[in-house]
Amino acid sequence: MKIAIDAMGGDFAPENIVKGVNLAKKELSDVTFQLYGDATKIREFLDNEVNVEIIATSEVIDFHDDPVTAIKAKKDSSLVRAVTAVKKGEADAVLSAGSTGALLTAGLLLVKRIKQVSRPALMSTLPTVDGRGFDMLDLGANTENTAQHLVDFAVLGSYYAENVRGIEKPRVALISNGSEESKGSPTVKEAHELLVAMPEINFIGNIEARDILTGGADVVVADGFTGNAILKAVEGTASVLMKQIKTAIMEGSLTTKIGGALIKKSLSGLKDLMSTDAAGGAAFVGLKAPVVKAHGNSSEFAIASALKQIHKMIESDVSGKLVKHFEALDK
Repeated sequence: MKIAIDAMGGDFAPENIVKGVNLAKKELSDVTFQLYGDATKIREFLDNEVNVEIIATSEVIDFHDDPVTAIKAKKDSSLVRAVTAVKKGEADAVLSAGSTGALLTAGLLLVKRIKQVSRPALMSTLPTVDGRGFDMLDLGANTENTAQHLVDFAVLGSYYAENVRGIEKPRVALISNGSEESKGSPTVKEAHELLVAMPEINFIGNIEARDILTGGADVVVADGFTGNAILKAVEGTASVLMKQIKTAIMEGSLTTKIGGALIKKSLSGLKDLMSTDAAGGAAFVGLKAPVVKAHGNSSEFAIASALKQIHKMIESDVSGKLVKHFEALDK
């Protein structure tokens, strides 16, 4: 099993990327980690080179680079070389914390989408209060979607939840402005009708955004614009909530500070619950091989989680199963 890694992508590359590999190596002994980037800088943070291949590259794609132009112009960049390794069959999957646009473009141009999947989607596992979590897609790979796109997303998310996260018959729901079947845009209503007629999907109907964090569904489907807006709102709310709690305690009375000290362990648990570090990265589902995007400011623990996530994707052959599913639609 080989995972190609863009070691130069992200806000804290290559340090956090390489340190994440150091952590993942301790658990994933059957994986060869291919690190693409500045060899000297990579070795500065690498514990040892057991199960590691370092592939030197001379270019880096910046967040400000135009994705299509960068993919074509910077062929020796760490990101392009890593994705190309998957295209050539030299690696089974790719991970990058670099430019989202460049990774999605490279994935589409090099790895290619699964036949019959007209719009691959960006999907991430988000936390719920019960600790179970849920998969949400699309989170921004597309800004406009048809009803059939939403149906494809439901299939992609359901396969991922079942094969990678081990959820039997995952509950799939559509984001809408009401849980009733009559609610939603024309696109959502059409997708709802199509999903009801698909017995292979455990479709439970519509779900409102306020219910997704309470564990109302295992897979939540939305168009890319809506999904991205919800994701940013959840991330922003979690960040503000934790800061406000901390400020209230630190600026409060002596009694408040004592109370804060007493519930410190509980607050730490809340922080862990709200954190996405353990969930891994955002998977670009609908491609012929796993392509995963880690957050630009990912910690070493988040990178390690993303690598373990990819390991499960390869081990379960979720991409292969999706290829077979969609190819069967042609018969």
